[in-house]
Formats: sequence, C-alpha cells, structure tokens
Amino acid sequence: MIGIIGIVIIFVMVFGGYLAAGGKMGIILKSLPYEMTMIGGAAVGAFVISNDISGIKHTIKDLGKVFKGPKWKPDDYRDLLCLLFELIRLARQNPVGLEEHIENPTESSIFSKYPKILKDHEATDLICDTLRSASMNYDDPHQVEEVLEKRMEANFHHAMHSSHALQTVADGLPALGIVAAVLGVIKTMGSIDQPPEILGKLIGGALVGTFLGVFLAYGLVGPFAAKVKTLTEEDSHFYQLIREVLVANLHKHSANICIEVGRQNTPSHIRPSFSDLEDALKGAKQAA
Repeated sequence: MIGIIGIVIIFVMVFGGYLAAGGKMGIILKSLPYEMTMIGGAAVGAFVISNDISGIKHTIKDLGKVFKGPKWKPDDYRDLLCLLFELIRLARQNPVGLEEHIENPTESSIFSKYPKILKDHEATDLICDTLRSASMNYDDPHQVEEVLEKRMEANFHHAMHSSHALQTVADGLPALGIVAAVLGVIKTMGSIDQPPEILGKLIGGALVGTFLGVFLAYGLVGPFAAKVKTLTEEDSHFYQLIREVLVANLHKHSANICIEVGRQNTPSHIRPSFSDLEDALKGAKQAA
C-alpha cells in the first residue's frame, strides 16, 4: 500500500506542479506514446539482453515486493523460533526420532505446523542440512558457522540480482531519454522551414524524451530498485536467525537459551516479545 501512495505522490507533485506553473499537458500527451515506445522499448530490450530467463522471472516476481512488503512478517519470526525449539528439543531427547523430520520435512508433523516456512525451500534446507550434519558428528560450531555464512552469502547475492538489474535499467534510462530527444531534434531539423509555433511544438515534443528518461529513472525504476534491495536485506534476517539458533545449539546451550539467542539477534522492529514467545513455546510444548 505504501508503494502505491508513493507513486501517487510522485505523479501529483510533478505534474500538479507543472500544471500549476501554467504548463499544458497536450504536448506531453501527444508525444508520450512515441517517446515511451522508444525509451521503454529500448530499456526492456537492454534488460532482456543483460539477463537470462531465470533472472527476468526473478526480477518480475520481486517487483511485487514493492507493494507487498517483506516476505517474512513478525509472526513468521515467532513461528520460526517455535519450529527450531521443537526440533532442537527433539534432537536432545530422541536423535533417532529427529531423522524422519529432517529427511522428509514435507511429511513432518513438526514442519507441517508452519506451512509458510515449509514452503520456503531455502529455509527448510538450511535447517535440515545443518541438523543432519550435526547428527553425523560434524558439529564444530565455528566450522559450521563459517559454512552457513558462505552459504547465506551466496543465497543473498542471488536474491539481490533483481535490485541490481533494476538499478542498471534506472542508470540507463536518462541516456535513452537523450537518444529519444536527439531523434526528436533530428525530426525538428527536417522541418526547419516551418513557422515558429510549429517548430516550438516539435522541440517541446523532443524534450519530452529527456524528461521521460529522467523521470522514469529517478522517479520510478530507481526507487523500485532501492525498495527491492531494502526488502531483500530485511528478509535475509530470517535466515540469519536460523544460523544463530543452530550455532548456539552446537555450543550445547539449552533449547531455551538457543531460542533466546535467536530472539535477541532479531531486529527490534520484527523481534517477538519475550512474553509472546514464551506463550508460543508453551503452546508448542503442549501440542507435542
């Protein structure tokens, strides 16, 4: 919702100010379809050239984040802590019983309580692979933490592709606007024998290209790229929480301490309160 509000503010302030200053929309509207075809078409073409199919799909999908917000909400962090608590407690009490949950999480009675987390393959794989390694005596906390850090860096780099792709388009749009403006000037020079009022409209139409390139770059595509980057960074905290809790588990802390370590390392604006988490953990214990 906040993304839509921002777009509305941009259009109202820019074009409202233009009209308030006495500007006329006629020349802009007349030139807009042709300028948009040149600038937008060239931008889309450049985007397609510089990305593969998976990158294009990834970027289009991530555009929805601007309007939906981060994938992981505060309740999801609480659910994640509850899930990890149940798994760690089971690993301490019945290591053999844990295997059925981490080998086939889609059929797990524990994972099935948290369907949103279960659907995220990156989160479930991170949890299951780490717990499986611990069961195979690969349990040096420092080595595991280093491995998890490298894995998460690779995943984060991949997740940031959409932001980089959009920012590249934003960086190129002003230049594409100049290209469209130059073509408009070429068209104007071909009509140099026309009276001033006609030449004025032609020149004005050519300048629409420059305006459109800069407007799209700094008013829409650039902010979209920045927002996608911010949300990707925020969602990465979810996976960092998994790392913190599982590494604490390898240090042989109690299950409650492991969960508290994860809670304390969660950013304040999405961190569940101690009392809310305690109630959720009690519910998890009773359900078990």
